[in-house]
Amino acid sequence: MVLAGQAATKGENPLAPEVSLIRIVLEGEAPSGLSPELEADRTQAIADLERENRFEPAGVAPGPYELRLSIQQGRLVFDIRDPHSRPLIAHLLALGPFRRMIKDYHLLVDSYAKAVQEGREARLQAIDIGRRGLHNEAARLMTERLAGKVALDLETARRLFTLLAVLHHRL
Repeated sequence: MVLAGQAATKGENPLAPEVSLIRIVLEGEAPSGLSPELEADRTQAIADLERENRFEPAGVAPGPYELRLSIQQGRLVFDIRDPHSRPLIAHLLALGPFRRMIKDYHLLVDSYAKAVQEGREARLQAIDIGRRGLHNEAARLMTERLAGKVALDLETARRLFTLLAVLHHRL
């Protein structure tokens, strides 16, 4: 399944946000069965990443890049490609360190959906605060695990964690 869009790349417009990733591809089954909340999170994360990100893989020519994310044999695969989908480099991250955060993320998404149905505004705000904290923690871990392989900013790492959680949900 390809979820793609074009964004301004470095050098096109000095006022444009920095964009190294121009296309995000989630590989695997189509996202059927995703809750509306997970589908919205996936769509928003991809749109935000394609609009603005910092993604700088070490040891390859400067971007822009296509990023294909998948989970294979218990690992998150970052398959980094050039704009013409030619492979450049791949990095694999063990999922073990992320499992608790992924589980917590799905619990928060479910709690949010229930709070919306019940119209509990105060509960929604508390869940949003918890969700931001969880995303920040996961983003720091993602950044640490990719250190020396791919340089990321916090917002890019937060969005990549969202996509990891969506991919993991499919398993």
